[in-house]
Amino acid sequence: MENQIRTWLSDIKQAIDEINLFMPEKRDFFEFRNDLKTRRAIERNVEIIGEAVSRILKLDPNIQIKNSRKIVDTRNRIIHGYDSVSEEIIWSIVIRDLPKLEIEVNDLLEDTE
Repeated sequence: MENQIRTWLSDIKQAIDEINLFMPEKRDFFEFRNDLKTRRAIERNVEIIGEAVSRILKLDPNIQIKNSRKIVDTRNRIIHGYDSVSEEIIWSIVIRDLPKLEIEVNDLLEDTE
């Protein structure tokens, strides 16, 4: 695996770690929804994840990141269609999808050690 891909995987891992840090301790949607700073910080990290995945796919289109195209599409939607992204969508991604992505990224990083 190229060093640049490893760097981008590390960026994804860092963004996931930051999202987990920013999330309300009780994982309460209403607390999340009412905290603009937290929502924006999490959205920014989802953008970073999508951009890193996009760059990885350009170098290695066969990399094993499930739903990689959806991740990039989500990034594009947040940036270009920001008015169509609801708190519910971001919450769902963070609660349901990020834990799976975190496992995949950790596995890929371990494979390169």
